[in-house]
Amino acid sequence: MRARDKATVSALRATLAALDNAEAVPVDEADVRGPALEHSPFGVGVTEAVRRELSERGVADVVRAEAAERLEAAAQLTAPAHADRAARLRTEAAVLLRFLDGPATA
Repeated sequence: MRARDKATVSALRATLAALDNAEAVPVDEADVRGPALEHSPFGVGVTEAVRRELSERGVADVVRAEAAERLEAAAQLTAPAHADRAARLRTEAAVLLRFLDGPATA
């Protein structure tokens, strides 16, 4: 962020959000409806849910999927008017793939 590299910041923010989503616990429809209000639990921490913990491979899969999504979107932008957007998506994908190569290159 300090380097003001917009492509890197954009790619990392979106990937962090994707990782947060991947760690979220799926909500069952029955849990959403819940019991009657007078039978609902109350107090501090009642609405907190334990999040899933992704393995290193799970994190790498999410990062790889984010990079693939950007490359696919860039491939679909074939019009000359979209050349800048396609280049930015390819740059973002390269940033993410660089993190998968290992700490020496990241």
